[in-house]
Amino acid sequence: MSIRDWPAAERPRERLLEFGSASLSDAELLAIFLRTGVSGKSAVDLARHLLVQFGSLRSLLEADRTTFSKELGLGPAKFAQLQAAQEMGRRHLAEQSRQKSALESPQAVRDYLKSMLRHEPHEVFGCLFLDSKHRVLAFETLFRGSIDTTSVYPRQVVKRALAHNAAAMILCHNHPSGNPEPSQADRMLTRRLQEALELIDVRVLDHFIVGDGEPLSMAEYGWM
Repeated sequence: MSIRDWPAAERPRERLLEFGSASLSDAELLAIFLRTGVSGKSAVDLARHLLVQFGSLRSLLEADRTTFSKELGLGPAKFAQLQAAQEMGRRHLAEQSRQKSALESPQAVRDYLKSMLRHEPHEVFGCLFLDSKHRVLAFETLFRGSIDTTSVYPRQVVKRALAHNAAAMILCHNHPSGNPEPSQADRMLTRRLQEALELIDVRVLDHFIVGDGEPLSMAEYGWM
């Protein structure tokens, strides 16, 4: 049966318009994105099939173009639409984080950093550069690969802080394993960067580690 033949109260789009997007399941949200099904499957049936094939909505969203396009009902056009939708979400979060002081909206900072780093398959180190009122000036990814005390260069971080005329910074990196617990190398790196940035009067407010769930704040745990 086509979704058009379903009772209006059960159709994903109508339910979204009446009750909001949070009321829908992963399959229903994906069905709205897909718009149409394939032979023998409605959009919702196809969405459920894809979630089983990929294992989760996150795995589908993070799939590369080749893997994504191999699945029934998907292709380069859908991949491009999905990437555009995710980028709009990231830019929306970035705009939210710029509107207020980072200290006034810590959840907006967490959400933004998670959107920027959680999908990365390898460790990535980045910085939020802040002005004297702790408003966001810019975000930059500075290093990729295995993040430790030898692969993140303090002089490069200092150089970018000066380029942005930053008064403060928030450091961040991801743990692809999903466990945000900081390693001893993470703590040593944080101390080295704090010391280097103090020389140019730039304060490091926090170091977030992005894994599964909420990003971990090293400052909240007293580790900096």
